[in-house]
Amino acid sequence: MKPSIVAFIFARGGSKGLPRKNLRLLAGKPLIVHAIEIGRALARVSKVIVSTDDAEIAAVAERAGALVPFMRPAELASDAAPEWLAWQHAIRQTRALGDAVDVFVSLPPTSPLRTPADVDCAIDLKLRSDADIVITVREAERNPYFNMVRAGADGALSLAIEGQYHRRQDAPPIYDITTVAYVANADFILSAKRIFDGKVRAVEVPRERAIDIDTEYDMRIAEATAGMPGGKPARIVSGSNE
Repeated sequence: MKPSIVAFIFARGGSKGLPRKNLRLLAGKPLIVHAIEIGRALARVSKVIVSTDDAEIAAVAERAGALVPFMRPAELASDAAPEWLAWQHAIRQTRALGDAVDVFVSLPPTSPLRTPADVDCAIDLKLRSDADIVITVREAERNPYFNMVRAGADGALSLAIEGQYHRRQDAPPIYDITTVAYVANADFILSAKRIFDGKVRAVEVPRERAIDIDTEYDMRIAEATAGMPGGKPARIVSGSNE
């Protein structure tokens, strides 16, 4: 039997860095609508569900074709509330309504430049590996083995991680986690407390599609790059011995 794959979009009303962020327009559409359209374009996803505490966001989501079968409690929508708890709440609520959730897909509205192929790559890896969760990453701009430093007690600097690397390309690759997609076993989310409680694998997404909008500056970058050529396909991150 094929697993039930459900896409969730978590979009609370409050945002300190960029007020009403999830409803900000990019290329004429709210950020949450970009996420919904990606979810609806994924052939293996049975439904797209929005978790929000905000009535306006809920209305926009429903007009865009998403389901809003429950509202998120206020205590799970504060700045201090871990989103992991909202993930657990969404899975439990969906199952309580009689819908199966085997594979959980989170599509944060803050990554509007992702493509369906980026998310499909993460779903493919989750379905054919033993990972509890698949995250998306991009190559980091700085590498602690080569050009990141830390200050000692006397103020003197040293490499963040000591090594004998004279060229950045010789240092072990380092990645930034992105918000392009998270794909996980729903039962793992319910039983764990954080991503790294389980076996984690990753898909690398090119930098031009992996922007994470959190500030006005990020929004300006997204506006400037939206519609540009998409770059290389997403790829599975392999270990150095593979």
